[in-house]
Amino acid sequence: MAAPASFLQPPTDSNPQHTLALSQRAAAYSKSQQSSFTLPYPLSLLSNTESQEKWATYENIFLACLRTGDNDSAYLCLEELTDRFGRTNERIMALQGLYKEATAQSQEQLEGVMREYDEILKANGAVFSIRKRRIALLKSMGRAAEAMSDLVSLLDVSPTDAEAWAELSDMYLQQGLYEQAVYCLEEVLLVMPNAWNMHAKLGEVLFLSAQKMEGGDQLKTLVESMRRSCRSIELCDDYLRGYYGLKLSTSRLLEALDGAVKPQKSSSDPVAGDLAPPSVESVKKLNQVATAKLSEIVRRASSGEKGWDGYNEAEVKAARELIDKSAQKIER
Repeated sequence: MAAPASFLQPPTDSNPQHTLALSQRAAAYSKSQQSSFTLPYPLSLLSNTESQEKWATYENIFLACLRTGDNDSAYLCLEELTDRFGRTNERIMALQGLYKEATAQSQEQLEGVMREYDEILKANGAVFSIRKRRIALLKSMGRAAEAMSDLVSLLDVSPTDAEAWAELSDMYLQQGLYEQAVYCLEEVLLVMPNAWNMHAKLGEVLFLSAQKMEGGDQLKTLVESMRRSCRSIELCDDYLRGYYGLKLSTSRLLEALDGAVKPQKSSSDPVAGDLAPPSVESVKKLNQVATAKLSEIVRRASSGEKGWDGYNEAEVKAARELIDKSAQKIER
């Protein structure tokens, strides 16, 4: 039995409806995988439902059940995965640790999970799934400095781990360390140059860092923020966050260019870097494009139009507020 397409999509924070739907179908899916009769070996091989989709589905349902608090169903999924792959499998050990973290009732129990991770890593420090779970646990326990230190150590031995670079960037961003966050996102893009969401995220972080700058540094950073947003929507036509970032960066850039000293005509500029700042006319056109596209996304997503229903509600709301705010400025 092939798994429905929705089962193969892992649950995420940005789509709680999908997560809830997955967890609600846990019992039905588990029942569908159980055979009412068992053939003797080797005939039993003929009825084997082994497939990558099956176990990916079990893992996704397990994660969804943990998110929704259905710990009993999560445990049953975990047992199925453990029976298939064994308790010494690295991924299974990480999932078992995740289950224990999610069901822990006290700080003492969380410390117990931490000790288990330490024991595993003491025996084999190369179990990266456990190293990552330990970092996540440190972060959830409020020990951000230790988590960041462990992430840096992990990246020393695995410098092409895009997921770890992205997580370290988020941690730096939470601490207000924009320069370090930008560096980490640039490392992500070295590994995944076509990740449009990371281009948009880098544009957002650059925009935030520009708010604490003045003069030429601010202008240069805003220009780079705009370019990252442009690259994001170049890679993904209808990416809301890319257009949102483009709208923000171009609006602020127009203000900065208006008060900036006009540079001499040249292919490079000591203030803006290797590329001269874009013309005001170009920035205005990009701002208009971003406004038009955001308006279209908000209109179509809000009306539930087919093919436009996958957007995060909070992001659509934020885009609508940004458009309204921009319209109010024009009216004044």
